[in-house]
Amino acid sequence: MTTFDTGNTPSLRSPQDLLPSGQDLATAKAEGARAYELDRKHVFHSWSAQAQINPMTIVASQGQYVWDGDGNKLLDFSGQLVFTNIGHQHPKVVKAIAEQAAKLCTVAPQHVNAARSEAARLIAERTPGDLDHVFFTNGGADAVEHAVRMARLHTGRYKVLSRYRSYHGGTDTAINLTGDPRRYPNDYASSGVVHFNGPFLYRTSFHAENEQQETERALDYLERLIQHEGPATFAAIILESVPGTAGIMVPPPGYMAGVRAICDKYGIVMIADEVMAGFGRTGKWFAIQHFDVIPDLMTFAKGVTSGYVPLGGVAISDAIYATFADRAYPGGLTYSGHPLACAAAVATINAMEDEGMVANAARIGSDVLGPGLRELAAKHPSVGEVRGLGVFQAIELVKDPQTREPLAPYGGSSPAMNEVIAACKSGGLLPFANFNRIHAVPACNISDAEVAEGLKILDAALTVADGHVV
Repeated sequence: MTTFDTGNTPSLRSPQDLLPSGQDLATAKAEGARAYELDRKHVFHSWSAQAQINPMTIVASQGQYVWDGDGNKLLDFSGQLVFTNIGHQHPKVVKAIAEQAAKLCTVAPQHVNAARSEAARLIAERTPGDLDHVFFTNGGADAVEHAVRMARLHTGRYKVLSRYRSYHGGTDTAINLTGDPRRYPNDYASSGVVHFNGPFLYRTSFHAENEQQETERALDYLERLIQHEGPATFAAIILESVPGTAGIMVPPPGYMAGVRAICDKYGIVMIADEVMAGFGRTGKWFAIQHFDVIPDLMTFAKGVTSGYVPLGGVAISDAIYATFADRAYPGGLTYSGHPLACAAAVATINAMEDEGMVANAARIGSDVLGPGLRELAAKHPSVGEVRGLGVFQAIELVKDPQTREPLAPYGGSSPAMNEVIAACKSGGLLPFANFNRIHAVPACNISDAEVAEGLKILDAALTVADGHVV
C-alpha cells in the first residue's frame, strides 16, 4: 500500500494507485459516481439554483489535500468553508471521536458529560477577559441567534446593529443580521436590525485617504447613526472581528477599541462573531485578540472542531451570565454540548496547542503566505489588493487597477472569475472564491512547501485574470 504523499503531484490517475484511506482509485471513482448520481437525484443544496449546479465530488482527504471524483489531488486552500483549521483526517481527532463513540455517543444536554465540561474549560482558558462561561450550539448561525437573544434579554432592548459586508449565518435572525446580498430574499425589515458601513479602506465609504481617517470617520458615522436611531433602543452590535466571507477586511487600528467605547457609552452589548476567524486562523486563538478588546459575548464554531463534528457556541461574560443566575434562560438545543462534538473539540484544541498550530499560522501569514501574495500582487495587474492575517488572506481581483472595477460584480460572479477558479482547480488547487475574490485560507498547520505549491498555482491562475484587465 502506498502512503500519503505530501509532495507536488497534482493528481492520481492510475487504477493501481491507492487513496490515503487505502482504497483503490477505481473503486473510489465508482463510489463517487454513484454518490453524484444520488446527490443530483435527492440532495437539495444550499445557496443554489438546483438545476444549474455541478457540485464537486470529494472521495478522500488527508492533511492539506482532497481527492475529487475523478481522482485528482487538490491542495486545499479553501479550508472547505474555512473550517478545517487542522487539515483533514488529523489522527488525534479521528481517534478521539472513535473513543468517545465507544464510551458515550450521546446524552441529553441537561446531564453533565465529561467531554462537554473539558471542552468548555479549554475554550474558557483561551477566550479574552471574563468570557468564562460557554453555551454550546450546533453551529455558528444558532450561536449568533442565541447571542442576540441573550443580549436582548440582558438589556431589555430589541434592535441590533450589524455592518454591511458581513455574514452571520443562514437562520432567521442571523441572515437578517448578514450584510451581504444573501440577506435580500429573506429580509422583511421586521427583524430589528440596523445595518451600517464599516471600515474598508480599499473601497472606502468615507472618502478616507489613510487608515486613521477611515477609523475616525467610520466611528463618527456609527455614533451619529446610533444617536439618530435612539441609543436606548439598541441591545447589541455584532461584528465579525475580521469579516470573513465578505472579504477579510482587517479593521484599521483603533476601530474595534472605538466600537467598544461606543458600546460602553450607550449600554450596548458588544458581540464578537468569531465563527470563521476564530481558533487560530488569524495567528491568535481569536481574532479579537489582535485589537486588545474584550467583547461581552463571543460566538464561535467551525475551527473549534476543524469541522470534523458540527459544534458552535457562545462565550459569555460574567455580567451577562449574572443576568441568568436566578432567571431561567429561555433557550436550548437538543444537542447542546453533544459528546461526540465536544470530544472532537477537546482533541482539536489539544492538537493545536501541542503542535504549535496557532504560532505556525501567525508565522506562515507574516513570513510566507502574506509576502508571497504581495509578490503576486506586484506581478499581476488583475490583483487590486491582498490583505489578511495568518492563514486568513484575500486576493481582490479587478478589471481596472485605477478605477478598481471588480472582476465580478458585488453579489455575483462572471465568466472571468469562473475562468480563474477553473485555472486554480486544473492546476491542482481548491480555492475559496466569493464575488471578485480568491481567499487563501489553508489550514493552520500547513507547511512552507505546501504554501509555495499553492502560490505557484495561484501565479498561473492570475495570469488568466490578467487577460481580462482593460
